[in-house]
Amino acid sequence: MRSPLIEKLQVAEEELARRIRETNVGRFFGFALEAAEPGRAVLVLRVKPHHRQVHGVVHGGVMAALADTAGGMATYMTVPRGARVATVEMKINFLEAVEKGTVVAEARVLRCGRNFSVVDCDVRDSAGRLAAKALMTFAITRAEEKSPEEDIIAGPRHSPGKKRRK
Repeated sequence: MRSPLIEKLQVAEEELARRIRETNVGRFFGFALEAAEPGRAVLVLRVKPHHRQVHGVVHGGVMAALADTAGGMATYMTVPRGARVATVEMKINFLEAVEKGTVVAEARVLRCGRNFSVVDCDVRDSAGRLAAKALMTFAITRAEEKSPEEDIIAGPRHSPGKKRRK
C-alpha cells in the first residue's frame, strides 16, 4: 500500500506534466517534465530548428524560458494546492552554446517563504556541460488570499459604475 504522501506527490507530478503539455509555451517549445518533487523540478527540451538563433545555437530566450518554467514548477511543488506562482525576477548567465541534442533544466528551491520563493537552476546540454545558470524569485499567491475582484491573468476587475484611472 502506498503512503498518502507518495500518492499526493504523484498526483502533483502528473498535474505538472499535464500543464506543460497544455500550455502554449510548453507546446511551442516542446518542454517535457522529467521529474518533480517538493522543491525540485527537471524539464527537458529536445533541440529543434525553431529553437536556434541565426548562428545555429539555441536562443538564450529559449533557455531562459526553460529555466523559468522549471523554477516555477519547483516552487509549485512546495506551495499548497491552488496557490499561484509568478516570476518577479530572473538573472541568467549563459555559459556554453548548445547546437543540438537535449537541454535539461534542473531547478531547486533555495528558500520558500509565505510570499516569495528563491530558486536556483542549472541548464545543461546533452554532454552534461553547464550551459546556463539562473537565479529566480517567484511571488506566491495562495488560493485563500486571492480576492474575487482580482484575476491573476486578466488583472483587476473594475465595477461598471466606476471610472478607471489611466
